[in-house]
Amino acid sequence: MFAQLRKNGSMFESMARLDFDVQRAYLARLGIEAAPPSVEAMRLLVGRHAERVPYETLWIPAGEAWSIDPYESAARIAVDGRGGYCYHMNGALGLLLSSLGYAVRGHIGGVHGPEGPQPAVMGNHLVLTVEQLPTETNPGGVWYVDNGLGDALHDPLPLVPGRHDQPPFVLHLEQVAEGLQWHLTHDPDGGFTGMTWTMAHAHPADFEAQHQWLSTSPESGFVQVPMAERRDATGADVIRGLVPSRIGDGARTDEPVTRRAEWFDLLADRFDLRLHGMPEETRERLWTNVLAAHRRWQESQTSQS
Repeated sequence: MFAQLRKNGSMFESMARLDFDVQRAYLARLGIEAAPPSVEAMRLLVGRHAERVPYETLWIPAGEAWSIDPYESAARIAVDGRGGYCYHMNGALGLLLSSLGYAVRGHIGGVHGPEGPQPAVMGNHLVLTVEQLPTETNPGGVWYVDNGLGDALHDPLPLVPGRHDQPPFVLHLEQVAEGLQWHLTHDPDGGFTGMTWTMAHAHPADFEAQHQWLSTSPESGFVQVPMAERRDATGADVIRGLVPSRIGDGARTDEPVTRRAEWFDLLADRFDLRLHGMPEETRERLWTNVLAAHRRWQESQTSQS
């Protein structure tokens, strides 16, 4: 399928469709039925995706080398009960929306910190837009859709400059370079500062180098800190290493979960990561590496105090 997407020259072309069984399983995980494209149906689908499919990087310490093929990502979500980071989450979501008849486009994005947008980070994020769904408040009919930013968006945003409230956060969209680029400013209480993207159509190859670095480099935050995150309408549940926390409504940071069985139970109960298809040796590798990452974090905290 990935080779087919390359041949098409851009992501989510008309021939790129989920087969019926994968689409049915995907929708079943979201708890919805297929419906004709509409703003209301899109909002329901994207919101359920945020609530039921976790943003997660546990496949990295588990030693599972995942591609960013949208079809493979969709199958992992639909059949294996997994999640992924931005390329997996938005790649699969874009393919599902396209399969349901939505006009979906993929774009090159760059998540950044307080230093602001930098050319070097472009390609570290896959952005989705959905076209041809006008409303009174969004007459252009273009929507910004993003389930790949962890704690940021729960619902689609109209691609309209200005303030957009998504409890517990206040987000801002800004047009850059005469509309050829857009910039999202996250809430100060969120997990990152902002993200810039270009409106040019992306190609799968645009993300390969960044994916390789993000998932394998010892300097990558995803390699250093295993994590899972699940957004809901009032905030997000997060676990970084062994430390669970809550952002937004009911905000708190809990004590580290240092018992193996309790940690896996927490993944299942709070993040719907049951890992039912993971072999025992892979599960043990995951636990060993997450525990080691937690101990390194503890040592760093001690050295800084």
